[in-house]
Amino acid sequence: MSSAPVDVPNPEPEEDADDEEMPRVVITRERALLFGIFVLSALAFLYFVLPKLRGGSESIKGLGDGKPGWLVVALFLEFLSFMGYVFLFRTVFVRGETRLGWRASYEITLAGLAATRLFAAAGAGGIALTAWALRRAGMERRLVATRMVAFLSLLYAVYMSALIIVGFGLYFGIFNGPAPFGITVVPAIFALILWALFLGMTLLPADSERRLSQWAQGSGRVARVLAKAVTIPASAAAGVRTALSLARNREWGILGAVAWWGFDIATLWACFHAYGPNPPPFSVIIMAYFVGMLANTLPLPGGIGGVDGGMIGAFVAFDVPFDYAATAVVAYRAFAFWLPTLPGAVAYFQLRKRVAGWREERQRAESSEATVPAQA
Repeated sequence: MSSAPVDVPNPEPEEDADDEEMPRVVITRERALLFGIFVLSALAFLYFVLPKLRGGSESIKGLGDGKPGWLVVALFLEFLSFMGYVFLFRTVFVRGETRLGWRASYEITLAGLAATRLFAAAGAGGIALTAWALRRAGMERRLVATRMVAFLSLLYAVYMSALIIVGFGLYFGIFNGPAPFGITVVPAIFALILWALFLGMTLLPADSERRLSQWAQGSGRVARVLAKAVTIPASAAAGVRTALSLARNREWGILGAVAWWGFDIATLWACFHAYGPNPPPFSVIIMAYFVGMLANTLPLPGGIGGVDGGMIGAFVAFDVPFDYAATAVVAYRAFAFWLPTLPGAVAYFQLRKRVAGWREERQRAESSEATVPAQA
């Protein structure tokens, strides 16, 4: 894999990565309890609230009537989606000599996705865990921040592009399907604004951190906070430039972002085929999927309830029958959310063991280096 140029601010001396603890956001009693409450709430919604809604009882009863062949296809498509995520991770983060092999990459990505689904809104739990693991693998903090921005930029560039293309495409009749203004044009405009902000970050001067650091001179608490804050714009701009550089260099691994979203949407498409003969047009499935995914920004573990309800509501707005939409979405969420949770938890503990091994290796290396001069 060729190495794309990366515009990264010069790293400053920083504390030993081995001093960093695994992010508490991943597993604590409080968050485990919170997750348990939300799981119970989700189950209560599925078994007590949904059956009372129009068509809800038929939706729940129909979950066991899916066509086995299409459900197997859904499972395979979801596997391909996760593989795309791993490929994107390796394209952005694994460059040159590194400790991060395929197995370590799998553990970091799956554990990070589990943390995202279980604990934090908008992916914060997964970001914290991934950054911690990369630091323990020997990557400098500033480089982690820059590449994390590049990773997320590539991932969500696909998201926003789909909202724009499919949203306007449906509204202007390019794609087949109904076109309610509120869930086609409005999300597309929102995505255009985000794209403008995304590209606008590249206009930030490369020496912006040096300029902003003049505000942070001093020794007080406010100065220390400002000193950390001024690094954010520079790292963000460098991350966006890195993402654009990977695209310009035609790094095939960035197609992992397309695979991550595309195969996940295809899983939902397969679930519609599993529970009915007339699934919505694929363009409608794409739009309803991404509109529903906006609920991931809510402070709900994994968007439980929010994503499900958002997708079902979007499909109803696209004239898909409620019971059909509810059955397909609940089945899809079983593949995309619930099924990966167990291997994600296993990967989490495997990652803890791997990181402990990295720390022991580093300590042995430092010990051997210290004994050589003494023997000489």
